[in-house]
Formats: sequence, structure tokens, C-alpha cells
Amino acid sequence: MSTKGERVRRVGWWATLGVASLLTVMCVCLLFAAIRNDGAIEAQLGTANATVDSVAFDRTIIHFETPDGIVHSPANGVLYPDGLAAGQLVRIEYDASDPELARVAGRSATLTLLPLGSFVLFTWLVAGPLLWWIRRVDKRAVPPAPATSSA
Repeated sequence: MSTKGERVRRVGWWATLGVASLLTVMCVCLLFAAIRNDGAIEAQLGTANATVDSVAFDRTIIHFETPDGIVHSPANGVLYPDGLAAGQLVRIEYDASDPELARVAGRSATLTLLPLGSFVLFTWLVAGPLLWWIRRVDKRAVPPAPATSSA
């Protein structure tokens, strides 16, 4: 029968492993989503000059005109907006069948590798030693089995 401390350590070990694994899977999914978006843009590539309307932490809003004369402003902003400033004119690439999907020209999903990779590395740099420490404490807490003598 296990003690309360052993149960807490076991739950802590599984929770740590679960959270680290979930964060890793989320990062991999984000990478595949970026690759999928790039594929959609490249399948029906449209290019335009866009004006940056606003730059915020979570999105950079732009507006641009397609060849049919319609002005588009993607609600989710532009992909890969690093280094843009409000009022700037920037060349973009967009999915001609869905102009809501736009990215800064010349940028691709490879830009997501460094931040996602760093996040996964940091996650496991924290989770790995924590998992090791929990196992070590758990093994120390288990009393050694009594020695049996055979005579």
C-alpha cells in the first residue's frame, strides 16, 4: 500500500510529464499549421503591396487591394510580421482564393522553427530535471525489502 507522499509524487510525475508532452505536441501542431498555411498561399499565390494599419502583441493588421479592386484587411492579421511598424508599406503574398490568409513576402514557416524549438527545449529543460528529481525522491522514500536468509 502506498503512502500519501508516494501518491502525491506519482501524480506530480504524471502531471509534469503530461504538461510537458502537451506543450510539445502543441508546438508541433503550430509548426504544421504554419506549413499548411504556406502551402495554401503558394498553391494560389497572389502578391500585393499592403499598408500596415496597426501593430499589437497578438497581431499586425494590414490592408491591401487585390486585382479585382477589393480592399482586404485580414481579421487575424498578417503571418510573420516581425519588424513591421504602423504606416509602413510592405510587399505581401496571399492566397488568391482566400485573401484573408496573407504573409509578408519572402517569409515562411521556417521562421517558426527557432521560437517553437526554443520553447520545446526550455520546456524539457525544466521538466526533465523535475521528473528525475521526483523519481529520485520517490526511490529514496521506498524502504528496502527485508533480507531473507536461506539456510
